[in-house]
Amino acid sequence: MGTIRVVWGAATGPTAMASYDAALAGANVHDYNLVQVSSVIPAGASLEVADEAPGLGPAGQRLTVVQSRDTVAPAADRPAVAGIGWARSADRGPGIFYEAAGGTAAAVREEIEAGLDHGTSLRDWTVAERQTEVRATDDDADAFTTQVVCAVYGDADPIV
Repeated sequence: MGTIRVVWGAATGPTAMASYDAALAGANVHDYNLVQVSSVIPAGASLEVADEAPGLGPAGQRLTVVQSRDTVAPAADRPAVAGIGWARSADRGPGIFYEAAGGTAAAVREEIEAGLDHGTSLRDWTVAERQTEVRATDDDADAFTTQVVCAVYGDADPIV
């Protein structure tokens, strides 16, 4: 089974999409076509936490992710906040991710914890590992600001 990497990036740009693209560059996942999945961690996968992904394949390929993202307008007077948490069973068993964004870091962390509590209650797993990564970056008076946190499943695959 492969590796799931939790990575993050933050950036500014002249438009919301430009700041998002630059934040993906900060996480080193900007050259891929991201395919978002619903947050289940397969049994056997290893998890690594790093601020950016290593090279995962040629540009333009498909990359499977769970993604949290927050973009704020210039002079929004609040940070861009995104986070992902996970809970999984012992011995690299199955698990879940839960993502949240917006508001304050404390509010995002609280939402993630509540989501993980609920998600794990729906499953017949004994949780042995639980962790949360929440990142926040101050807004910029002159540009859009985006914060992303992604759980990246394995390497990129050809899309065509």
